Amino acid sequence: MRRPFALLASALLTGALAVPASAADGDEKFTIKDPRITESSGLAASRQHPGIYWTHNDSDDGAYLYAVDSSTGETVATITMSGVGSPRDVEAISIGPDDQIYVGDIGDNLGGTWPYVWIYRLPEPKKLRDETIKATQYVVKYSDGARDAESLVVHPETGRVYIVDKNEKGGHLYEGPARLSPSGTNVFRPIAAVPDLEATDATLSPNGEHLVVRSYFGAIAYDWNGGKIKKKERLGVPFLGQGESVTYTADGKKLMYGAEGADSPVEPQDAPGGGGEDSSSGKGGSGSSEGGGEGLDGNLRTGVIAAGAALVVLFGWRKLRRRR
Repeated sequence: MRRPFALLASALLTGALAVPASAADGDEKFTIKDPRITESSGLAASRQHPGIYWTHNDSDDGAYLYAVDSSTGETVATITMSGVGSPRDVEAISIGPDDQIYVGDIGDNLGGTWPYVWIYRLPEPKKLRDETIKATQYVVKYSDGARDAESLVVHPETGRVYIVDKNEKGGHLYEGPARLSPSGTNVFRPIAAVPDLEATDATLSPNGEHLVVRSYFGAIAYDWNGGKIKKKERLGVPFLGQGESVTYTADGKKLMYGAEGADSPVEPQDAPGGGGEDSSSGKGGSGSSEGGGEGLDGNLRTGVIAAGAALVVLFGWRKLRRRR
């Protein structure tokens, strides 16, 4: 009888020590394989579907969004946005509260001559399949005149939308109204300088505490500080070609950098400050300890305790049988 008990104990322990697959989803290097995606200009990590990244082409593609599975690089769903006319220059994508996708049709390759640009909002689908989804279209103007922009972020708690304009001498962080209005014009106003960077994309951490703005060859991390951003550090970015996109992973521990081009790569880097949700506040933190791997992840710790309890019961019952 020893062998069955040993096998059962081993199985219990192995199962407990196995980290759930979803815990590691979406933070590894991958290549976007869809031949339709040749100008991936924005990335957003799905909150509903672990390991899925939303992206889109730059211009001349239509009102399409693509859900890419990072484990394979394959497109698993294509969304056609209805109710938005013909997009001009889609440059950014972000996911806000209630799993709402925001798409920034905010590029202006003519150097800031269009009198207005657009933002589209639509619900992230609960099931990944090809479908058409009606989007809400918002007209956007800047308080200080037209400009080119490729970076849009949505605060994960307030739902307020922000844009960083693209300027080789450095730009500004623009704040939109507290609530976007589908009727009339939404005026965005500059609230902070973003110097020394030609911004090609930006991303807010899932807890809303950190902003990262990237350029073609570098990035800068800021403390969000209620929108009054404070520079934290300059970041190195992987050289992938024409670097156009960046997003935090869903758990906030990594930054995923992307580029334009066919078969474009997406590569991870550690998020500044350790990334992750603020575990001290209990906001979805991983519970993992820092400092060279000492300690156990919360799921792993729970599994080990459960396995230990199961082994105690198992071997106690076995001992009881022997006494009989």
